Amino acid sequence: QVQLVESGGGLVQAGGSLRLSCAASGRTFNSFAMGWFRQAPGKERELVAAISWSGRNTHYADAVKGRFTISRDNAKNTASLEMNSLKPEDTAVYYCAARNTLVVVTTAQGYDYWGQGTQVTVSS
Repeated sequence: QVQLVESGGGLVQAGGSLRLSCAASGRTFNSFAMGWFRQAPGKERELVAAISWSGRNTHYADAVKGRFTISRDNAKNTASLEMNSLKPEDTAVYYCAARNTLVVVTTAQGYDYWGQGTQVTVSS
């Protein structure tokens, strides 16, 4: 089994930046695709960004493209989401997810490991 723990959430002003981190533990020496999702109150959980095991392939939601960057460090078993030019509509609980596959995964149903989530609040 794999355990994922997110950190780095908090309160930030619109236009500011925040970096989220996801630390993985357990059986992490095989290949895992990683993803970041978010869920705001009353809304469906939605993909923010996804990255393949190699880090060479990424996918971003249109709403965050050009503002957010997903990355990973397989040697440290971590994945990060750098969020810039934050907007109030980015406010949500952000979740890290993983799946044992080489390909990039872009749907929530495609992931089988999830973190507990970290709150991101962007004030106007």
